[in-house]
Amino acid sequence: MSRISRLPSPLLRAAACTGVAALALTACGSGSGSGTASTGSGSVKVGLITKTDTNPFFVKMKEGAEKAAKENGAQLSTAAGKFDGDNAGQVTALENMVAAGVKGILITPSDSKAIVPAIQKARAKGVLVIALDTPTEPESAVDALFATDNLKAGQLIGEYAKAAMKGKTAKIAALDLAPGVSVGVQRHNGFLKGFGATDKDVVCAQDTGGDQAKGQTAMENCLQKAPGINVVYTINEPAALGAYTALKAKGREKDVLIVSVDGGCTGTQAVKDGKIAATSQQYPLKMAAEGVKAVVTYAKDGKKASGYTDTGVTLITDKAQDGVTSKDTAFGLENCWG
Repeated sequence: MSRISRLPSPLLRAAACTGVAALALTACGSGSGSGTASTGSGSVKVGLITKTDTNPFFVKMKEGAEKAAKENGAQLSTAAGKFDGDNAGQVTALENMVAAGVKGILITPSDSKAIVPAIQKARAKGVLVIALDTPTEPESAVDALFATDNLKAGQLIGEYAKAAMKGKTAKIAALDLAPGVSVGVQRHNGFLKGFGATDKDVVCAQDTGGDQAKGQTAMENCLQKAPGINVVYTINEPAALGAYTALKAKGREKDVLIVSVDGGCTGTQAVKDGKIAATSQQYPLKMAAEGVKAVVTYAKDGKKASGYTDTGVTLITDKAQDGVTSKDTAFGLENCWG
């Protein structure tokens, strides 16, 4: 899913090295932190395809895959779409990796349905395919899924928001992802379930693509439509920070509750700073590391990973509410995207 942030220069170099424009498999030096982490021609070949190469969530995912590849004697190839939603780019990457002889491919699908035919072709050639973070539609299109329970992530912040409102009537704004994207739908529905609300209780809903600037615009639009908004659900922390900026411009940042999902380091710091009340933290590095190990196991003994593996979610807040299990931001910052 979309998560937008500035990257430090080493990560920018890593993104450039991967070659997202061509979606070709590259063999950058180990100092770049990108491309192929080669451990010898006889090692197990593993592919990682993310939605983008500039989103910090997927940068962390790649770090996890690279570390696991080195620890398990595997050779990692990476590729990414030009943008979140670039299905054609991911198809090309899949085809290139299969041609290069990978034993398994880890993928965060940009389009959960459109990618399925390419995945089926790869699996037909004996390649283990594992979805990370985002399930395919149907989920059975891949051998296995390693991901956050996004419904649960949404439900946790919904339960928190309900408790934090302490019986006050809620006027909810929902800053969503985009129509039909499974991760966004699950988080949205989970929030409503946790809050004990329905879409009829949402006074304004806007799509943000998970982008901070679009989140700000969406919040501005919602404040015009429903000035009395006092609860804001956001698909991720960039959208939440955009909402905070819009609220602050109106002098409303202290009387509107903002909750979110992701638990990245920047987002967790925003919780500590009081800009976001709570967030559900997920663990992309773990998703990728477990995925690499599964491919190596398959290569060695033919045992395929299968089904859904929940990689965990934790509610992070410094304003704990009775009846809602949470950890503080000290824990969150120590474990952000681990």
